[in-house]
Amino acid sequence: MLAKTCHTLVLGGIRSGKTGLAEAQALAQSQPVVYVATATAGDNEMASRISRHQAIRPAAWGLVEEPLNLAEVLREYGQHNPAPCLLIDCMSLWLSNLLHASDEQVQLQKDAFLQQIEAYPGPLIIVSNETGLGTIGMDPLTRKFCDELGWLNQALALRCQRVVMAIAGLALTLKDSVSGDAD
Repeated sequence: MLAKTCHTLVLGGIRSGKTGLAEAQALAQSQPVVYVATATAGDNEMASRISRHQAIRPAAWGLVEEPLNLAEVLREYGQHNPAPCLLIDCMSLWLSNLLHASDEQVQLQKDAFLQQIEAYPGPLIIVSNETGLGTIGMDPLTRKFCDELGWLNQALALRCQRVVMAIAGLALTLKDSVSGDAD
């Protein structure tokens, strides 16, 4: 079982199994779990994806749908005693939401979120896509998204005690300072 204050980053490509690995880690927690969803249903296909995710989650888990202000979610739940395990899925959708809001929002929300991660007293499990293994985007927005997500993932990895890479549904541990193993 993970330490009570362990913060974990689960990285992976599309359909790599990262959400499943994150959910399995959340199930191993002794405290309540709150699923923090960043997705918005902008079309029928995305609404269907969201419904599938909701259907497979345990009924006992709480749910917060927050597309922009993750720092406020961490601040609010950090005041609970004990703080629940927050499973945040996912950083790529959150960043996309911020990029569509404004450049100013990207920096403000990112800074506030990173600050709240350091202050959060309970376990965190954060899911993010790893875009650094793909091709370089042909348009400026795609390149900006990949740059911003890469920098965000690096900042998250610094603040998390565990970093796991999902590949074909398998977990490759990149960092584990909880058990003393760090690569």
